[in-house]
Amino acid sequence: MPTYVYEILNTKGEPTGETFEQVQSMKDAALTRQPETNKPCRRAIVAPNIAGNWSPLKAKSALSNKNLERLGFTKYERKGKGYMERVAGKEGPTSISADD
Repeated sequence: MPTYVYEILNTKGEPTGETFEQVQSMKDAALTRQPETNKPCRRAIVAPNIAGNWSPLKAKSALSNKNLERLGFTKYERKGKGYMERVAGKEGPTSISADD
């Protein structure tokens, strides 16, 4: 079920800047009163939150070890002070140490 954003209205029917979220079925009618305070409200028009090409969700999967290896990159992660191990890729040493 989607989460809808509602804005609280003043006595003139104008938005006050206060909002609240309500999880509702798409079949349900829009609320006209806030359930907790009984103040008048209306459903606000807001941009949907979806995972597009430049979303944080997409960026996280693009930088995954599996995806980096598939694209031919090598990735090292710090495992201790002055010590790093290869976690993605097949090229290069398996570990890098400051002592070497």
